Amino acid sequence: MSPKNAFYAQSGGVTAVINASACGLIETARQHPDKIGKVYAGHNGIVGALSEELIDTSLESCEDIAALKHTPAGAFGSCRYKLHNLEENKAEYERLIEVFKAHNIGYFFYNGGGDSQDTAYKVSQISEKMGYPITCVGIPKTVDNDLPFTDNCPGFGSVAKYVAVSIKEAALDIASMCNSSTKVFIMEVMGRHAGWIAAAGGLAAEKEGDAPHIILFPEIAFDREQFLARVEQCVKQYGYCVVVASEGAQYEDGRFLADSGNKDAFGHTQLGGVAPTLATMIKHSLGYKYHWAVADYLQRAARHVASATDVEQAYAMGKAAIEFALAGRNAVMPIIVRESDKPYSWRVGEAPLSQVANQEKKMPIHFIKDNGYAITDSCREYLSPLIQGEDYPPYVNGLPHYVTLKNQLVEKKLRTEFKFD
Repeated sequence: MSPKNAFYAQSGGVTAVINASACGLIETARQHPDKIGKVYAGHNGIVGALSEELIDTSLESCEDIAALKHTPAGAFGSCRYKLHNLEENKAEYERLIEVFKAHNIGYFFYNGGGDSQDTAYKVSQISEKMGYPITCVGIPKTVDNDLPFTDNCPGFGSVAKYVAVSIKEAALDIASMCNSSTKVFIMEVMGRHAGWIAAAGGLAAEKEGDAPHIILFPEIAFDREQFLARVEQCVKQYGYCVVVASEGAQYEDGRFLADSGNKDAFGHTQLGGVAPTLATMIKHSLGYKYHWAVADYLQRAARHVASATDVEQAYAMGKAAIEFALAGRNAVMPIIVRESDKPYSWRVGEAPLSQVANQEKKMPIHFIKDNGYAITDSCREYLSPLIQGEDYPPYVNGLPHYVTLKNQLVEKKLRTEFKFD
């Protein structure tokens, strides 16, 4: 009897190291041909399973799979598609079972954040509620660093490094021009409800007076007058002011500073525009010349400045997912367990998907200074190990050399097409 095949997919916003998790998973699966047949990757996440668009990763060379470890973004395509509850849309689960049966799939691996782990948990229930044997393991990934249980999330360390490096470099630029030109620089970073990425900017401040002078966290209510007073104070004291602003910065009543009015596929408010909003406040109230930047996709795609720690952990999560599945672990997610700060050490642990799904880990209040605008020493101790080490991709003709896979789809076996709502 041939071994069951595996389904792997990437979901949600991609990162600089999500492909490293894919690399760890595929390379480890290939070491167990007697237990796992082929690894099929979903074309565009769970959508690929529902539409029976399965990529045959066995057709990719060992060299190309290895190159995933230094290639950013999602090699197989990602999606923002949330499965309904079984009771709400049984057809989705019946379709998954159809596809899994048709392609002899007995393992399901889903690589993503909180909403993605909810999808993984729902799929894990197929065995119990619909009588189809499937071993389901979630793989953590999110630049927001907001998954519970795991000490940190693969993808975050590299974003943290990018933000800290960018602030350090931009601050030197502003400092050299502030006497007769720009006085204020604002950098907007990701982070809807959790200020982990904004906090990472604080790593650039190594001594008193270093930028960033102000960090705006979603966890701390924004006070316009206090903010403007702090900006003015910094310009008078240092000659300039550098601000790191989380996209999720919000007023005391919960209103985002920059609510676009739109919702994404998961029902989340789409954010963006905090930096220009703050810049306008500063211009009208203080009259300072300013510049602002939105890190946006650049922060999560910057594999050229990835954290070596992050790459290592991302790969380890993919590898552990296979090992968990082969050990019969179902409805779980491998996690990173910190064992020591100095020297930094960690190990692989696990958490139940039932408790991970749709949960959000915010910044502990003791990580934020009493003035609400900077990180504490304990936050620095937490963050610092996550940005350590460089793991540069190979360069060709002066540019990073990233891999593009063949991504050849297997032949469809079902006659019907799935109709998405």
